[in-house]
Amino acid sequence: ERVSNSYQPRLRHAFLTYNNWLFGQTWSTFQDVGALPESADFLAASEGIVFERQAMVRYTNGPWQLALENPETTITPNGGGGRIVSDDNGAPDFIAKYTHKADWGHVAVAGMIRTLEYDQVSNNESESSFGLSLTGKFKVGDKNDIRFNLASGAGMGRYVGLNTANGAVITDQGSLSAIDSTAAAIAYRHHWTDRTRTNFILSRIDIDNNTNFTGSGVTQSSQSAQVNLLFSPVSKITLGVGFLHGKRELESGTNGELNRLIFTAKYAF
Repeated sequence: ERVSNSYQPRLRHAFLTYNNWLFGQTWSTFQDVGALPESADFLAASEGIVFERQAMVRYTNGPWQLALENPETTITPNGGGGRIVSDDNGAPDFIAKYTHKADWGHVAVAGMIRTLEYDQVSNNESESSFGLSLTGKFKVGDKNDIRFNLASGAGMGRYVGLNTANGAVITDQGSLSAIDSTAAAIAYRHHWTDRTRTNFILSRIDIDNNTNFTGSGVTQSSQSAQVNLLFSPVSKITLGVGFLHGKRELESGTNGELNRLIFTAKYAF
């Protein structure tokens, strides 16, 4: 339930719509699928985007969307250690989004309010959490475009960066303290021909950890840069190659880098 709400057998999307209502599981209202970069790997700019699939009830009226979505709290133990997934939430996450569409593209503003909860034998703790996002896609000429994602808040946790940071940390008093984070991504897509295109993608997340509670073994920042070349011989087939460079730094100052060559072949149906 942290990121993709997977099941056995595998289930990604299952929902029904009636008039303005949606019931079931699909992309979170806090996410903007239309602003995701096109990449050679499964998910580009994972550090800098909102990516969440879960069950919900959503109401849509024109450019407005209001939703109650599946809650889940991820927690860093006091002093650091393995992630705690509490599964103790008593109220759904509330999300509101406004999307403006025009000939030049679209821009969306979303806000999220939720309560982080952790029930223990000795006491039950909760902490308020919020997140704000600004996303969009701007057309550049007839075919090219710029896509951007920006999200910031306290306790966003699993909603951004594939849960790079947890929603909260346990303090030395046993209470919950929301972890602040800011994530951003930008991508430029350029068509060389009708069938060939390149995407230039930058992504980063910065996390404001209170190391007195989290310890120094948690992620302070993560970033990546990617360039790819994609070719569609026919409309439903895409072949491509991409290069990705990534870097991650911990609060202790320890850091590491990776370079990855990616090949892709996709058939859309």
